[in-house]
Amino acid sequence: MITCYIKYEINPAKTSEFEEYARMWIPLVEKFGGTHHGYYLPHESPNDLAVCLFSFPSLADYETYRARSMEDEACRKAIAFAEETDCIRRYDRHFLRPVTSET
Repeated sequence: MITCYIKYEINPAKTSEFEEYARMWIPLVEKFGGTHHGYYLPHESPNDLAVCLFSFPSLADYETYRARSMEDEACRKAIAFAEETDCIRRYDRHFLRPVTSET
């Protein structure tokens, strides 16, 4: 399993827009075979920090998701929404492997 950790620098004045964007992506990741672990928005932290985590069975499955999502109309709509609302300033994507009691 591979988990994608995305750290966002969001526009603090557009937190509600970012939340709307996040709600768009959760079912889209799942549509392409991933497990979404949620988005996490600022609370007692910097007001421009948000993160999300989602997993795929393998890096190859993640790469298939990325390729297919670029052709998907709902994914394109979510990307356009983020661009139009300017709710995301930047993001960093990291890939992690989980350690569990079974591994």
